[in-house]
Amino acid sequence: MERRDFLQAAGLIAALGALPNSGLLAHSNDSTGNAPSDPLQPFFLPPMAPLAHNGGMDIRVWVRSKTTGGVYSCVECAVAPKIMGPPPHLHKALDELMYVLEGTASVLVENEVVEIPAGGWHFRPRNLKHTFWNGSEKPLRFVDMYFNQPFEEFLERLFHELTPENGYPRGSEQFQKERDRLNEEFGLVYASTAFEERQTIMKKYGLN
Repeated sequence: MERRDFLQAAGLIAALGALPNSGLLAHSNDSTGNAPSDPLQPFFLPPMAPLAHNGGMDIRVWVRSKTTGGVYSCVECAVAPKIMGPPPHLHKALDELMYVLEGTASVLVENEVVEIPAGGWHFRPRNLKHTFWNGSEKPLRFVDMYFNQPFEEFLERLFHELTPENGYPRGSEQFQKERDRLNEEFGLVYASTAFEERQTIMKKYGLN
């Protein structure tokens, strides 16, 4: 199943438009363009209480890449008021689609900041520098959707496994070594000025 086929089935192509430069029209699950040998199976995810941000930021995986033949996955993300996201970065092979459930997301793409209110969508193709934050005084929740890469695995590792309780204090050598390995594995690229850019954004918008 190609990305375009999956998005059409989900009704997202109509919402997003043609997106001719996004890569949505050209990619398939293998080099031959054939669908996976194992047919996809239907599944149901029962509703859950909204994810709590716990004073910072957290994620919860909803759809796993392996359940969609490697085409699609998504997580719910909760962000406390005035919390900054990651340093500006780009993805070599990942396209992202955000749907805001609650609050307003501020998204930087290259040099442009876009405000995404609840009910709004924002698409970020690969190879564009971006980040996000919650600049408001209210909580932010959104669903982040990933195409053709199991990026939910990266986030689960980062948020729920690389913790001080598991021997990875933030800022420690062991944490940074594993984070660098994950960045390489999942194709995240940070400019040499990324962390300075993050500090500039935090200062400008009064973020933590």
